[in-house]
Amino acid sequence: MMKEEAFYKKLKQSLDETTQFPGEYPFKFIVPATGGGEKIIEDSFDGTGAVITTRKSKKGNYIAISIIVIMPDSQSVIDKYKELSVIEGIIPL
Repeated sequence: MMKEEAFYKKLKQSLDETTQFPGEYPFKFIVPATGGGEKIIEDSFDGTGAVITTRKSKKGNYIAISIIVIMPDSQSVIDKYKELSVIEGIIPL
């Protein structure tokens, strides 16, 4: 758990230094094609005005999901990553 906390602290610092909020933020994830991760992610951004694009891997085992959405601040970005981290097999990029 300490590693995760350190990661998010460093990410927040980096976002605060390099990203202007409120503003567009690009989320990118890879999820297994089975298990419902794609739907959970899409539902998580429902009503936010997010632009979501998906692409299946060559063998169809994974789905790459790109989301462009307006985020109010760096903490909301961190909160979104934490919210979606419960998806089995998710890889945030």
